[in-house]
Amino acid sequence: MRTAGHDTGRDGNTGDGAGGSRRALLAAGVTSAAALIGGCGRSGADDRPSGTEKAGRGPSESSRSPSPRPTRRRPELPRGGRRLFPEHRLVGYCGLPGATALGRLGTGDLDDRVAELERRGRAYADGRRVLPVLELLATVANPGAGPDGTYRTRTPDATIRTFHEAARRHKALLLLNIQPGRADPLGEVKALEKWLLRPDVGIALDPEWEMGPGQIPGDTYGHTSGPELTRIAAHLASLVDRHDLPDKAFVYHQVAESVVHDEGALDAPEGVAVIKSADGIGSPQLKRHTWDRLVDPMPDRLHTGFKLFYDEDTEGGTDLMTPDQVLGLRPRPSYVMYE
Repeated sequence: MRTAGHDTGRDGNTGDGAGGSRRALLAAGVTSAAALIGGCGRSGADDRPSGTEKAGRGPSESSRSPSPRPTRRRPELPRGGRRLFPEHRLVGYCGLPGATALGRLGTGDLDDRVAELERRGRAYADGRRVLPVLELLATVANPGAGPDGTYRTRTPDATIRTFHEAARRHKALLLLNIQPGRADPLGEVKALEKWLLRPDVGIALDPEWEMGPGQIPGDTYGHTSGPELTRIAAHLASLVDRHDLPDKAFVYHQVAESVVHDEGALDAPEGVAVIKSADGIGSPQLKRHTWDRLVDPMPDRLHTGFKLFYDEDTEGGTDLMTPDQVLGLRPRPSYVMYE
């Protein structure tokens, strides 16, 4: 997911070379987003429902025979079932409220955006059940170190709750996107655990915003590795197993080959649908070329995702790829996301 920008080289791959101006421009957007996050709600808000009281039992109640316990219904995905694939195709918008540069979810009324997404998603069914996705930036990389030196800001619980409630209203999936900065990605996932115990909440990772020592978001691309992605997937699998959850979505976005090292070591455990989203930018021809470069060497056990950019993909007068063109990719993407 872009925050400080992606640039497409002549060979169709997204590269680091000529992206300084774009990264600088969108890094300013990150600063604005960080300021907005600081004011959009209190952090660490209690998620338990309020006003619940234990009712007292009168004599007539105590004399009744106990009723048999109802059979517990296993948690399901928003539109039923417990398996994500191949039953579903995910179609999503991403963003952060009030930060229009960071995606479609940062504009307009949230319910209007989800209704729009629902309409857009119908063209992607192709024999599957379409599941709308709200991909909310839950950890945002910053060009400034911040008080803890992590170069990231966490979105407050109040904002996450607003998006989760919207997802529930529309029977959509909520993905919490992590741009780690210099923070530990698995630590950021664990910080979101109260939300991940819901059957309709998953994780997305933006590893180009995972900075090493001395690196600053917006100056260069970061990276992740197959073993690190495996550790995150294994943690999600443990939550699925302990709490009898349906499949948990785990998306990692990849804008360039350099962003993911040792991908062959990535293991996708039972209960976790690992999705690699190819985030190349440019004309349809360039995007298809980037898709081939990123997807061809991908381990077979992974699912594919594809991102469309309203602005960057149409610069220079080119058209945004149509649903038919996206579904013409091989393999067909299981997750299509618009930014």
